[in-house]
Amino acid sequence: MNLKCIAITLASLWIGGCCYAQTSARDIKDDFKPSPLNQPGKEYPQVNSQGYARFKVFAPQADSIRVSLGLGGQGGTLLTKGADGYFTGTTSGPMDEGFHYYHLTIDGGVFNDPGALNFYGSTRWESGIEIPAKDQDFYALKEVPHGNVQQILFPSKSTNTSRRAFVYTPPGYGKNATKYPVLYLQHGWGEDETAWSNQGHANLIMDNLIAEGKCKPFIIVMTYGMTNEIKWGNIRSFKIEEFQTVLTDELIPYVDQHFQTIANRDNRAMAGLSMGGMETHTITLNKSALFGYYALLSGGIFNSEELKDKPKPKLVFLSCGSKERPEGVMNAVAELKKTGYNAVSFVSENTAHEFLTWRRSLRELAPLLFH
Repeated sequence: MNLKCIAITLASLWIGGCCYAQTSARDIKDDFKPSPLNQPGKEYPQVNSQGYARFKVFAPQADSIRVSLGLGGQGGTLLTKGADGYFTGTTSGPMDEGFHYYHLTIDGGVFNDPGALNFYGSTRWESGIEIPAKDQDFYALKEVPHGNVQQILFPSKSTNTSRRAFVYTPPGYGKNATKYPVLYLQHGWGEDETAWSNQGHANLIMDNLIAEGKCKPFIIVMTYGMTNEIKWGNIRSFKIEEFQTVLTDELIPYVDQHFQTIANRDNRAMAGLSMGGMETHTITLNKSALFGYYALLSGGIFNSEELKDKPKPKLVFLSCGSKERPEGVMNAVAELKKTGYNAVSFVSENTAHEFLTWRRSLRELAPLLFH
């Protein structure tokens, strides 16, 4: 994979949540409600039916507060101070549907919003806000049988420590001797192994698909991709070898030993979003005997030249948002199909390099796995 292309893709992380269409104040609907990701009992931040976000922060000793939205927090919304010590303000335009990171800059210092829950992104815990999506039903919490997400600590001789992973097991797991396929699912740059459960709702997506009979039950393993040691702007210096050893020589054997897995290539997949896609691309090419299914979510492409002379994948899945570079994904899939590969593309409408793109991508990917 061309690292220059990955760097361009990742650059959109910095702007994905803060590109607004200008709208006059009189056109903004006054139907604001607390964000679904607020701290218990907190009224702000709020969102309205058009996708605007409104903030209210109590800081009587402060002189200036700016809300910076999107991974990296570029630009932002300047809040206005009132006589009561509250700073208030509304975004200049509607935000994309779905999840966004943000933080507050108060008199030059960076802080999280005390009204919002925190999520790990930008190599730190950031505030989170959710703009309800019209299609949010597929990742909603419903009255269906639920799987389990558990933390495991596995030994890593290569890093001389125990490392953490989260494992989703589907409803009914462990009640009998049934064994399951496994998807190794990687997070993006600046995030960690909590991202796919917390920001991505991967477990709820799977529960709902399984309940609807649209998806074969399988295990998902999510671990830290050791990406945060690479600072922004230095992605070309990223080396995959250390994480590849952790994943292929330590984590996979541990999971196969401690979980009810079908431990072969045809029942093992790897996928990743953004930089996790870059990791997936490199590791599946280096260790193609281990994985039968490859998926890059806003994480670059495969081409037939790099896949030739290797065990043929059962599926190559490429996706991105419509505000990214969808022509690259669609052209790559067309080329793969032409050369005899089972390849599928998916473009998430009206989203950029953000979690609604990746939630939708997982919804499309999961039913295609392990057939």
